[in-house]
Amino acid sequence: MKKIFTILLVALSVGASAQIFAHSGGTNSEGCHTNKKTGEYHCHNKK
Repeated sequence: MKKIFTILLVALSVGASAQIFAHSGGTNSEGCHTNKKTGEYHCHNKK
């Protein structure tokens, strides 16, 4: 039981960290923003 719990905890941690570190920066009302590292303006939510 302890082994299953540990595996589940690791899997959830890895999955959550992928979302957290996807990239920085908020988006505007159209789902777009400027990447601070590259200066590129791009959108995430196609409308």
